[in-house]
Order: sequence, then C-alpha cells, then structure tokens
Amino acid sequence: MNFHDFNARDIKGQEKALADYAGKLVLVVNTASGCGFTPQYAGLQALQESFPDDLVVLGFPCNQFGGQEPGTEAEIADFCDLSFGVSFPLFSKVDVNGDTADPLFVYLKDATPNDPENAPIKWNFAKFLIGRDGVPIARYLPNVRPEDLEGDIRAALGG
Repeated sequence: MNFHDFNARDIKGQEKALADYAGKLVLVVNTASGCGFTPQYAGLQALQESFPDDLVVLGFPCNQFGGQEPGTEAEIADFCDLSFGVSFPLFSKVDVNGDTADPLFVYLKDATPNDPENAPIKWNFAKFLIGRDGVPIARYLPNVRPEDLEGDIRAALGG
C-alpha cells in the first residue's frame, strides 16, 4: 500500500484518486484558516509555483486544533483564493488524529520514515513529503516553514 492507493474528496465534494499524482512529488498539509501558521499558505503556494512540473501541494483543512477551521468548504476555498491566491488542490475537511482520523493520515503517520511511532499530529500545518512513487519520504512539524523544504524537495527530485 502507498499514497497512490488512496482516494480523497476534493473541496467541491468530488472523489479524487491520489494515483492521479503518480510521477510527481506531493506535499500533503493539514491546513486551517484561523491559525497562527495560516500565513504558510503563501509559502506553500510559492513552492507550488517554484516546482510546477514536479511538485503538487495538497491542502487538507482540519478543524481538530482549536476549532481553527470552522467554515464550510466553500468558505475555505474562497478564503484561500482571496487571501493567498492558492491554486494548489484543496480537499474536504478531515480529522487527522483519533478514532475519526482520515485513513490517509493514519497511513501517512504510520509510513513516514522519520516518525516510526505513528505520533499524533501536533497542530495545523504538519507536512508530509511523498515521493514520485507514492512512498512517504519525510514528515515536518507545523513550525517548519514551506521555504525550508526546498532542499529536501530538490534532493528528492535528484538534484
């Protein structure tokens, strides 16, 4: 099993096969509109623009941390577009921890090499870098800025 074996519901409610991203690096991020880390949307968009053919950022809104993503999917999409010009794919709200955790995030926590203990996600804007082959490469804490990932992205791209 790997990342490409999962499906997710996009921000408009349509089922999306994550296998559609095979051949690209993927950066999965649990996001929130009312968080101290929310300005990271700008850095995530910049990463997407810096590697348009090789990387796709996927945003998964989450309301599990301090109720910082209470809006509807439409409100979230509007906020991301108007506030940060986000053009990368956004998905429907998910839980990332606990009994109601989305299976994708259960998998990512379990399969990330630098997090062998399946540790709970600590807050919004945790990041998972997935290889072109669908195998997780690394997990990053919320306070790791998107621009700090450029070296790891370049290394994963082979240069």
